[in-house]
Amino acid sequence: MWLEVLKSFLYIAVELTILFIVISFIISLLQGYIPYEKIEKKLAGKNKFFGAIFALIFAFITPFCSCSTIPVVVNMLKKKMPFGIVMIFLFASPVLDPTILTLMAVVLGWKVTLLYTVLTSVFSVIIGFALEAFGFEKSVKNVVMTGYEEKHQKFNLKLALQETIGLMKSVYPYLIIGAAIGSIIHGLVPTEWISTAFGSDNWWLIPIAAVIGVPLYIRLSSMIPISQILIMKGMALGPVMALMISSAGASLPEVVLLKSIFKKELVITFILSVMTMSTISGFIFYLI
Repeated sequence: MWLEVLKSFLYIAVELTILFIVISFIISLLQGYIPYEKIEKKLAGKNKFFGAIFALIFAFITPFCSCSTIPVVVNMLKKKMPFGIVMIFLFASPVLDPTILTLMAVVLGWKVTLLYTVLTSVFSVIIGFALEAFGFEKSVKNVVMTGYEEKHQKFNLKLALQETIGLMKSVYPYLIIGAAIGSIIHGLVPTEWISTAFGSDNWWLIPIAAVIGVPLYIRLSSMIPISQILIMKGMALGPVMALMISSAGASLPEVVLLKSIFKKELVITFILSVMTMSTISGFIFYLI
């Protein structure tokens, strides 16, 4: 049985490693062509619709986890960018990682990935503008955070390789942890038990998955191999996606960082918004 677990782990780990390195390197190369200055101008523009679109684009081309997003958010607030646009970026950036989305498409299929991308993008925009409309801009503290520097590097292979290695150091361990957990589930947890306990009829698992995703702090890179095995074992797609979105969209370390720049009411609203986004998205996957 443990030999089966080891074989499963090696297969998943090797497959994801090759994909991760290739995809990360290609994306790092392409980032040399991205006009960051123009995007920032669009973000600060008066047209909110185009601002929201460019906030999503900016979130997509900046592959940060939930914690790494905070310094960028502070920088955007310091530049007096519209509060709603900043909030759209805050919600979208951790869940719209281009490398992980490509892995998701390979592992879970392009239809699941496309629906995931659309749902997280739409909800990020809705929540961002809603927070602005309800006046939560007043809940931002006057803080200065250092350590964030904008990238204005030209395209080159050396830089792309350095960024790929940096991404490997920060994200790859979580990918391997996810592969290990997924292989253990694959080899040791009975298929019948998962399909019975977490099957498609158990709709109530979706809000539960959305709630427990935040304190678990399972990164999106770890959830890809885990979700693949859970779905193969018979777990419904709804709770899997709810867990994936909530764990990627918010985490305990991120909440602690947010507490340093946001007042309590905005931090609580942020957590509830992530849970709402993941729950509704999970139900949409459940119904479809």
